[in-house]
Amino acid sequence: MLYLGIDQHARQITISLRNDGGDVVLARQVSTRPEKIHAFFEKLTRERLGDGESFIAVLEVCGFNDWLIQMLNDYRCHRVIMIQPEERKKRKTDRRDAASLSELPWVNRNRFLAGKPIRGLRQVDHASTVDRENRRLTSLRKEASQARTRIVNKIKHMLRRHNLQWDMPTKTFPTRRAVLWLKELILPDIDRLEMNYLLADLQRSEQRVQKLERTIVERCGEDGNAQLLCSMPGVSYFTATSLACRIGRVERFPRARSLANYWGLTPGCRNSGENNQRLGRITKAGSNMARWLLAQVAHQALRKDARLREWYKRIRRRRGSTVARVAVMRKLATVIWHMLSKRQTYAECRAIAIAG
Repeated sequence: MLYLGIDQHARQITISLRNDGGDVVLARQVSTRPEKIHAFFEKLTRERLGDGESFIAVLEVCGFNDWLIQMLNDYRCHRVIMIQPEERKKRKTDRRDAASLSELPWVNRNRFLAGKPIRGLRQVDHASTVDRENRRLTSLRKEASQARTRIVNKIKHMLRRHNLQWDMPTKTFPTRRAVLWLKELILPDIDRLEMNYLLADLQRSEQRVQKLERTIVERCGEDGNAQLLCSMPGVSYFTATSLACRIGRVERFPRARSLANYWGLTPGCRNSGENNQRLGRITKAGSNMARWLLAQVAHQALRKDARLREWYKRIRRRRGSTVARVAVMRKLATVIWHMLSKRQTYAECRAIAIAG
């Protein structure tokens, strides 16, 4: 078994290869041009790997790991391990990084091969192709909605600048009547030009949101986890798909609090010596979007779930509304874990909890 550490960049990768004895047998930089990197790995598998032999690769997670992971699997890689980057060092070079990465699987080779976790090593689960696509799709949907909101706010600001907001034919905006009224509204030349641009951008933005929504609905119907999450109060197809793809395989979370910890909803702690239970704010690790969505789901769940609302009020009296809402978000993360683990809807999980 060989152990390969890879320090990946956009234009080149730096590799460090160790044998079973822990000695570095190859250290070099390779261009990421397809013809050069394929030639390197073909030579590596031909000259360094015997019949039936494979290697373990370790690389730090970044935004463009997908193509390299796929290529490593094509070249007889036994396992690809992704880890979180360490804190910035005083002496940092690509060769040092690659050497330290290749040393990790060699030192812990027995636990790696047995599939056991390693304390202190922050491994990253490589999401499936469908989950990666859904993450990009839901991120596009969120960005499109935010862009539409910015355009609407600019239009409202222009109306307030001329004190024309009182003449709008509808209380809400955007509506079809309000858009027609804005197209016929008499404004100064420059403002009229800006308003035309804003209305055109608003139309394109709404078309983009509608198209993304249709795609999300189609993909949600093919995802069993997303269908289960749709049974929660106030959860749309967008929210269900966003949360489901950011969970992935629920089996990798042994307990309900593991999912809450994964989303950064558990308090940080700093215990040492005689000082115990020094708990602080929530860690806010993991997906920002998951916490943003859970905050919205918590608002709807408090309106529709009387038992959860009473629990929220008890915490609010003792700790305040902010802490109480975060507690509701963590409670919902726990409910989500039970729903996906037991393959039950929200109502079924709540009925079991009440009966218990």
